[in-house]
Amino acid sequence: MTHSPEISIIIPVRDEVIAIGPLVEDIGHIMNGHDFEVIVIDDGSCDGTHHVLSGLVDKHPWMVTLANMAPAGQSASVRMGIKAAQAQLIVTLDGDGQNPPDQIPALLAPFQAAGAATLGLVQGQRLDRKDTVAKRWGSRAANALRRRLLRDGVQDSGCGLKAFRREAYLDLPWFDHIHRFMPAMMLREGWAVTTVPVTHRARNGGQSKYGNFARAMVGIPDLVGAAWLIRRSGPPRHVVRRATERNDIAHIAADTSRAQEQTS
Repeated sequence: MTHSPEISIIIPVRDEVIAIGPLVEDIGHIMNGHDFEVIVIDDGSCDGTHHVLSGLVDKHPWMVTLANMAPAGQSASVRMGIKAAQAQLIVTLDGDGQNPPDQIPALLAPFQAAGAATLGLVQGQRLDRKDTVAKRWGSRAANALRRRLLRDGVQDSGCGLKAFRREAYLDLPWFDHIHRFMPAMMLREGWAVTTVPVTHRARNGGQSKYGNFARAMVGIPDLVGAAWLIRRSGPPRHVVRRATERNDIAHIAADTSRAQEQTS
């Protein structure tokens, strides 16, 4: 690409040979007319996903692929994609096809609203989830515990549909599975967070990479760690930085006004 796009869409994928092709094609149709790029990170797939990705890259000039030789996890893959992204606005969605790409405009809309300068993250919240009953109940319990401990005001922080500023993400403390705690981490840095309702689709192939037990085994230590980070954060650095910038602008304006008065 010869210029920086306005939007970078990041998709982590592992063993989604059935879902990834239709997902990328849907994104191309939805984003037609926009200045965008799609970065797919193949997280150590062994089902032929890489062959599908090669064909898609040959077909679409707005698409880039990266790869982990061995599975590194969703958060690490997303981070790889964001570091390679050229746009300042990032959108993420899961590679299993359950996050409908037609929800992307709704995620981006709040960044065009008045007062959006301090908005760091737009978090999707899934309506009418198409998962199994066990998975829905497990997610509901995990979200309730997270909200109680972190007080981030978000109902569904695990939803893969997110839009955020690249600079805001790169300011966050890094730890594995941070994608489940991004609202709390954004608030920690002084960025505003808002939510939008998004739709959800059933899988059309492949298998979920997470079970309730496995998620709990990693989620509980992560939750405790996230709570510790929030309590040890000090003043929100983004707010301090913005305040400094405003003071600098005020000083420049005052100096300019005085200079104009002297010359007149």
